Amino acid sequence: MASCGGKDKKEATMPKQDGNAKAPALQVEASVIKVQSISDNIEVAGSILPFESTEIHPEVSGRLVTLNVKEGAFVGKGSLLAKIYDGDLQAQLKKLQVQLNIAKQSENRSSQLLKIQGISQQDYDLSLLQVNNIKADIEIVRAAISKTVILAPFSGKLGLKNISPGAFVTPSTIITSIGQVSQLKLQFAVPEKYGSQIKNGQDIQFIVDGSPNTYHATVSATEVSIEENTRSLSIRSIIKGQDQYLIPGSFAKVSIILGKNENAIMIPSG
Repeated sequence: MASCGGKDKKEATMPKQDGNAKAPALQVEASVIKVQSISDNIEVAGSILPFESTEIHPEVSGRLVTLNVKEGAFVGKGSLLAKIYDGDLQAQLKKLQVQLNIAKQSENRSSQLLKIQGISQQDYDLSLLQVNNIKADIEIVRAAISKTVILAPFSGKLGLKNISPGAFVTPSTIITSIGQVSQLKLQFAVPEKYGSQIKNGQDIQFIVDGSPNTYHATVSATEVSIEENTRSLSIRSIIKGQDQYLIPGSFAKVSIILGKNENAIMIPSG
């Protein structure tokens, strides 16, 4: 009896297991996944260019008698910039005009004689040929005279003049330069692997030193082939709007968006 009592006492002191006990809760971290817009873009260097730009050269050699170049001034297309001496050509033109009048009188008499068979057709043809030859010579001289007048090829802003009135000029002489700055272009190059992703009409952004603004341009043309030395494709674009900071020749930092995903799911890395 004593042993049985001891056994019962031992069993009574053992803790009872609860079959409904729950395991401790696990700690987890969660992040809210949001849909965001992301873009793939590259940055390259570019240069601002005038829409049109050229150096002004005379077509013929001679002494400069008129120089109408106001440095930094805006001129319209066809404005007189310079005039080369043409006195000798004008004298030659007058001489030919006198010869033409005489040749016409001779041709008229020959025409009258031909009607009465006073001369042969060949004789008349020779007099008519003389008239036509002189006319052709007059046109040649007039063309040479027109080349002594140097006009602005388009409306734009004049650069600095390199000569003074009275100087002897040749076709290699640079009188001044002219640029159409009312409209500007942006030129840059992209690595060849991105060349196929640049399309006409594509919008690009750029900034210039000293300006707090961001500017926009539209791609207008691409080079026909990849440049072999740099393995890049040259691009030209038309700048939208005007600004005092946009000066031809300025450096520009160009940003090009190659692709955009409006519904990208961003997952935190940590």
